[in-house]
Amino acid sequence: MKNFAFHRPQSIPDALALLRADDAAKLLAGGQSLLPVMKLDLAQPSGLVSLSGIKDLKGVRSDGGDRGELVIGAFTTHDEVASSAEVKKRIPGLAALAAGIGDAQIRNRGTIGGSLAHADPAADYPAAVLALGATIVTDRRSIAADDFFTGLFASALAPDEIITAVRFPVPERAAYAKFPHPASKYAIVGVFVAKTAGGVRVAVTGAGAKAFRVPAMESALSANFSPDALNGIKVPAADLRSDNTASAEYRAHLVTVMAQRAFRAL
Repeated sequence: MKNFAFHRPQSIPDALALLRADDAAKLLAGGQSLLPVMKLDLAQPSGLVSLSGIKDLKGVRSDGGDRGELVIGAFTTHDEVASSAEVKKRIPGLAALAAGIGDAQIRNRGTIGGSLAHADPAADYPAAVLALGATIVTDRRSIAADDFFTGLFASALAPDEIITAVRFPVPERAAYAKFPHPASKYAIVGVFVAKTAGGVRVAVTGAGAKAFRVPAMESALSANFSPDALNGIKVPAADLRSDNTASAEYRAHLVTVMAQRAFRAL
C-alpha cells in the first residue's frame, strides 16, 4: 500500500472541495471494497476523503408518515439497516437483505451508500433499489434506480459526486432471496420481488454485468400473483456471467428459483 493523505471533512461542501482539489483522491465510506484493493496495490489514491465525520449522512427516517418514503442516509451501515425498527416495520424485506450481507465485520463497517457507489454486480442492495423503485440522492441531484447502474462496477455518478441518501417508496409486499457464495456471501444470484403501488417489480443481482429487472417475470406476476406464474420463465444465459463459481446457464436457472423463493417469502 502506497502512502496517502487522509482527510475527515465535517460537511459535504468540504468533502467536495477536497475531491476537486485532487483528481487522484477517493471517497472512503465503510472501506470494505476500497481498502482491500489498496492493500493489493490495485488502487493507489493520493488521498482518502472519509465521510465518517459528516453527521447528515447517517440515520433512518420516514418522510411523509406511513404512506411516505423510507429515507436511509448514505453512511448508514448494513447492520443499522438490518436492525432498524423503522426498516423492519416498513420494508422488512430490506432489513432481511441487509442482515444477510457478508459477515458481522462487513455489516458493521460497510454502508449502503458505499455499496451503491461501488456498483459491484454481485452486491445485494442493487436488487433492492431496482425492485423498490428507489431514488439515489446525491449532493446535486436525484437519480432513479433504473438509471443508476450503467455497467460493470459503473454507475451514473460523476467522479466528484457524493451519495447523500436513498429514498425507498414503501411497497405493499417485498422479499429477497439469494444463492450466496459460500465464502464471501456475495450473491451468485439474488432476486428481489416487490409488489408496489405501480405494479410488480423483479430485480436480479449477481447474474449479469450489473443488476437488472426482468420484465417477463413482472408481467407474469402482474397477471397472476403466484409463484407458479414464474414457471418456464428464464432469462437468456447469453446475457449472464460465467465464471469458476457458476456458469451462465446455471445462473439463468437460479434466477427463476430465487424469484420463486422470494415470492414465497412475501
